[in-house]
Amino acid sequence: MSERKVRMSWALLIVGLVIASLNLRPALAGVSPVLDEIMGDLGLSAAGGGAITTVMVICLGVLGPLAPLLARRFGLDRTLMAGLLILAAGVVLRSAGSVPALYVGAAVSGTAIGIMNVAMPGVVKQHFPSRIGLFTSVYVSGLVLGAAAMSGLAVPLERATGYGWREVTAMAAIPAVLAAVLWLPQALRRPVARSVAPRPFRVLLRSRVTWFVTSYMGLQSLTFYIMLAWVPTIFQDAGLPADQAGYMLGLTHLAQVAATLTVPVLAGRARSQVPHVTVATLLTIAGYVGLLLAPAAAPWLWMVILGLGQGAAIALALLIITLRAPDPTSVTALSAVAQSVGYTLAALGPLLIGVLYQSSGGWTLPLLVGLGVCVLQLPAGYLAGRPMPPVEEEKAGPVGQRMDETPARHL
Repeated sequence: MSERKVRMSWALLIVGLVIASLNLRPALAGVSPVLDEIMGDLGLSAAGGGAITTVMVICLGVLGPLAPLLARRFGLDRTLMAGLLILAAGVVLRSAGSVPALYVGAAVSGTAIGIMNVAMPGVVKQHFPSRIGLFTSVYVSGLVLGAAAMSGLAVPLERATGYGWREVTAMAAIPAVLAAVLWLPQALRRPVARSVAPRPFRVLLRSRVTWFVTSYMGLQSLTFYIMLAWVPTIFQDAGLPADQAGYMLGLTHLAQVAATLTVPVLAGRARSQVPHVTVATLLTIAGYVGLLLAPAAAPWLWMVILGLGQGAAIALALLIITLRAPDPTSVTALSAVAQSVGYTLAALGPLLIGVLYQSSGGWTLPLLVGLGVCVLQLPAGYLAGRPMPPVEEEKAGPVGQRMDETPARHL
């Protein structure tokens, strides 16, 4: 292959990765800015409205483990493209305008996102083994940019086009189809042969490291999805107009980009990720406290602080998953365990907060519960981010790979 073709192939791979990553959150982030409209149109309660996100995140967690099975049969690249096409179908179905279609479409969309979430760390390990920190940064930044775009533009798109929530939320199918087309050259290639037999899940489940990583993944996801589902409503109840409330959610996603662009590169070079995890959690706590005590006093400040903390947290969780396994197959398996259990835990957040809000009549109790989850993130992050002692490394095998050796080899 000529040098020019190699460069074009490399560029297409990177563009495809970026566009695919942009599709990992819009289907989720596009619900909350128009949630009041959806609830009013379809006659849903606050708990029913929160259940839209809950259904998606449950499927994201419970059905995410399909990804290793699909990757083993069809390859990671084809699995990723299939996830994009399923996502487009689910988003369109969710926008059909009936309650059954809303929840079934949410389930299909959540399943697709779960498959792609699990596959992505393996895709990075497969295509960019010497630049894991950099390309983890690239795809996690794409993830939060996609969320920022949909959450910030949903209400302005309604006003500019005259469309309702059905048409605006259905627009998330367009970038999914585009990404599938761009990823087609990767999917048409023969799947990469495995150099080692896949490790059974029971080996992963016996490793303490798996559960440390899973706990951190779940708790940081729980605090994230609480905010994703309810931030616009919190600000509207504090007196902000609907469009400004949507902008607040978009702002926190934009602030996440600053963290996701830098934290994986820096943390991937470090022997221990504990300092990075600690700072990320403290920033998240500060954002929750601001929303609890004075949401309308400095909304931009709270959202920037919260975004920096949550952006760093998700980037660190995904980076640790990728660094802890030796090859794409093992990364995908560890990713499946951590994300399936983690996101299933996270799915309880929006529904629980909706129930607490409805029963208490305000945001004090729900935000105190969310703050308590943030505090639990600190010990979970410490256990997930610390280097393992030598004896633990020998017992844990590939999943317990030394974190001070991996960055030197991959970055």
